[in-house]
Parts: sequence; structure tokens; C-alpha cells
Amino acid sequence: MKQLLSLLGFDVEKHSMRTEFVAGLTTFLTMSYILAVHPQMLSDAGMDKGALFSATAISAAVATLVMAFYAKLPFALAPAMGINAFFAYTLVITMGYTWQEALAAVLIEGIVFILLTIFKVREVIVNAIPQNLRYSISVGIGIFIAYIGLKNGEIIVASDSSMTTLGVWSATSVLAALGVLLGAILLSQNVRGALFYTIMIVTAVGVPFGVTHLPDDFAFISSPQSLAPIAFKFDFSRFVALDFNYYVVVFALLFMDLLDTLGTLVGTAASAGLVDSRIGENRSIGRALMADAVGTTFGAMCGTSTVTTFVESTTGVTEGGRTGLTSFWVAVWFILALFFSPLFLCIPGAATTSALVLVGVYMMRAVTKINLKDFTEALPSFVVMVTMPFTASISEGIVLGLISYVVIKACTFRFKEISPIMWVLTVFFVLKYII
Repeated sequence: MKQLLSLLGFDVEKHSMRTEFVAGLTTFLTMSYILAVHPQMLSDAGMDKGALFSATAISAAVATLVMAFYAKLPFALAPAMGINAFFAYTLVITMGYTWQEALAAVLIEGIVFILLTIFKVREVIVNAIPQNLRYSISVGIGIFIAYIGLKNGEIIVASDSSMTTLGVWSATSVLAALGVLLGAILLSQNVRGALFYTIMIVTAVGVPFGVTHLPDDFAFISSPQSLAPIAFKFDFSRFVALDFNYYVVVFALLFMDLLDTLGTLVGTAASAGLVDSRIGENRSIGRALMADAVGTTFGAMCGTSTVTTFVESTTGVTEGGRTGLTSFWVAVWFILALFFSPLFLCIPGAATTSALVLVGVYMMRAVTKINLKDFTEALPSFVVMVTMPFTASISEGIVLGLISYVVIKACTFRFKEISPIMWVLTVFFVLKYII
């Protein structure tokens, strides 16, 4: 095995094989909740749940292998939390796009991301967005994800006044609430794979209570689910028709992908001392961004939403992972997971509540980095954070946050703090609302 991996281009002498293997397993266990949560969320948009499971595992494996062989960094990729919520609940359910049209937007975004990476335009766009707004976007997405989790677990339900209220305590909501508590306890004790274990435990406990429904022919192992119902099912009609709103959707997907990827890569790499944290000045970061772009494009072909680098990769780095060998093992585990689809597909919404809520808690950490003392920074950040969950739209939060930032800075004569690109984006978004 050591000779084979060496032939494949891995520096097997840099770190021990065992360390990299354990790091890869740790990363997989920590992020494996995506195999349960992602198909559940996108199936709400009318997509085939079994095919989504295969698409999730295959896109994660292929993108992570690109990271392993091309970037040679210990980062894993999979369909992104937050962006999948935008895909299912905003684009399809709220805005009325078909999932085929939304999938075409993901493919276009992936291709654009590849071009931006090749021509090094990504840092120009991202650097134009104020730091506080970047943090607030992370927080807003976290709150939105938690909101979806609470609804899936029936802890909160829709009320007659078009708002939400506390749900009736039932087996589903009680198990969901206990799952959040269990997951929090395991995370506080630094248990690797805490979210995965919590999902599995709640799923098992839910069987006798009728929350988890097992089919009569249930088996732990089966052949992989077919991708046929969702693979290459693109509808480019709105793109060809030059639909302005559709182009805004593509931009929103691209923007979220850029921020997600850059934040995770730079933060994780810098903290581990792997690469220079300055964007655009390190070849490895550029290659990692390309792995992300290729992953999104390939994932769209498989039939899934945007693929991005997972912040859970930090768990593998913490375990000592330092090379692409760590991400190689993560990809291997995702491939093996293809044969356990019955186990993941029977997982109920109550079981995934814990992952959604606790990932939301994790993303809330960024709020401590927001400058709330300066009102011209605090207000736009607040607009982003509250608009996302209240409108069930990540894109609306981003748009209104950017507009409010430019407006309040201009009204207080702080023009120097507004970049030219921010002016262009603001005009673009205001025209969107007018048109």
C-alpha cells in the first residue's frame, strides 16, 4: 500500500500512514451527517432521495480526490450546508424554479468559478466585500440552517398567522430535542463524529416510537442507488432567455461558494501552519480552489447542489492530517458509504435536527468577530443575519446587507470605505428590485 500511494504522488514519508488514516476517518465521521441531511433537504424540492444519496457520496468522493491528488491538502469536500438550503427552500420551494433549472444554475456557477480561479479574479471580488458582512453571512446562514432543523424536527411549526410557533410535543419533537442535547454533550466532550453518532442513535431509538420507518425489505447493505433520476437533468431555458432574476441566482450561488470556500481554506490552512494565509499568493490555495470549482461542476452533473470544502476538515487536521493522504482516505470512506444507502435513507427528519441546529451553533461563532460598536457596520450585519431566516432566503439577506452597507456609509459621508465594486453591486441589486 505504501509503495502504491507513493507512486500516486503522495509524500508517504512526511507523516505516518497511520496518522493520515486516522485523520481521514475522523474527518469523514465528523462530516458524514451530510449523507443523511443533504438527500433529506433536496428531496423536499422534489428530487429522488435515493439518487441524491449516491450523488452526495460520489460528488464528495471525486471532489475530495481532486483535493488529494491536485492540491495535496488534507481538506474534504461535499455538498455545502446552507447552499443546499438555498437550493431547495429558496430557489425551488419559495421562488418557484424547477429543480432542473436550479441544477443548471449550479452547473453555470461551477464553470464560472473555474474561470475565476484560472484568471485569479476570485480575490478581487471577495476582497471588495467588507469583513463584517462576510462574518454576518456565516451567522445568517447558521440561523437559517438551525431554523430548518427545528422545523424538520417539528419543534417549531407553522401557525395560522403565517408565522411559526412552538409545536405540540410528540415523539418526533421530543426525539429531535433530545438529539440536539445529546449532540451538544458529545461535541462538548470533543467526541469525533459526534453529529454522526447522534443521528444514528436518534434513528435507532425512533424505530419503536414510529418516528423511523423501516421498509419491509430493509437491509444495511445494498447496491448503490442509481443516479439516473437526477444526473444531467438540466434546464437552461431561463439562462437562454436572459432572465435577469436567474442571473442574480447564479451570482448568489457563486458568491456563497466563494465565501464558503475561501473562509474554510484560509482559516484551516493558516491555523494548521500548512500554507500562507494570504489569498492569491500560494499555489496550494489556488489548487484547492480549483478542486472546489471542479467539485461543484461535477456535482451538478451528478444531480446535486454546490460542492465546497467542509470546515469539519479541521477535525482531521487536529488529528495530525497534513497531506493529501488524509483527504484520500476521506474519499475512500465516501465510496464505501455508497453500499450503505438503506441505512442513511431511513434516517428521519427528527434525527437530522441535531446536525442542522448544531452546525448553526458552530456558524454563530463568527458573530464575535463582527464590529458591533460601529453602527455603520453593525446595522448592515444585522440586516444580513435577520433577513436570511425571516425571509427564508439567503440571497435576500446578502443583497439587502450589501445595499444597506453602501447606503449608511454614503449617508454618513464615509465614501472612502465603499469600494468601487460595492457601488457596482449595489446599483445592480437596486435595479433588480426596481425591474
